[in-house]
Amino acid sequence: MKNVIIIGTGGHAKVVADIVKLSNDNLIGFLTSDKTITSFLGKPVLGLDTEYKKFKDAHFIIAVGDSDARKRISGLMADVKWYTAIHPKSIVSKTDTIIGEGTVISANAVVNSCSKIGNHCIINTNCSVEHDNMIKSFSHISVGAMLGGNVTVGMGTWVGIGATVKNGITICDNCLIGAGAVVVKDIETPGIYVGIPAKYTNKYI
Repeated sequence: MKNVIIIGTGGHAKVVADIVKLSNDNLIGFLTSDKTITSFLGKPVLGLDTEYKKFKDAHFIIAVGDSDARKRISGLMADVKWYTAIHPKSIVSKTDTIIGEGTVISANAVVNSCSKIGNHCIINTNCSVEHDNMIKSFSHISVGAMLGGNVTVGMGTWVGIGATVKNGITICDNCLIGAGAVVVKDIETPGIYVGIPAKYTNKYI
């Protein structure tokens, strides 16, 4: 059993807390940047996220949806033990599949064989990551998104709710793929892509 502290007190923290409990690990409490919160989900808020060094024996996980925030927080937390949250009702292949530290895999998500998931990623509820995918660190694959085989998702990229990515596609770093978008061509320029087929836009719809 691991003693776990969650960084964050928002909606994603609720999801992660549930996974910790279902995994039979011990949720000690939360750290947050909000000084006004003293408890969350019946557990104590133990202090600010900058106070992590007080808890040397704990495992930490950053439960913040924003990819840039996860990257920033993880960069400030030196020499900690990271917790990887894998929901017991997810399906993660044991055939040459790698799940990075600090990553969250939610209920009913599927990660198939020979896929590589980076650090501090979110693989959300009911999404599908097919065989031989490469999901780089700090990415977020949203609820119900479907990635075909041999897909590469760049660092910090967000694939929106219900989006579909065709087999063999590469998406570069720091993209936002809109909800319901269908990606049928490689994306080489960071930015926002929406529609069927997905096209670049300068604003999120």
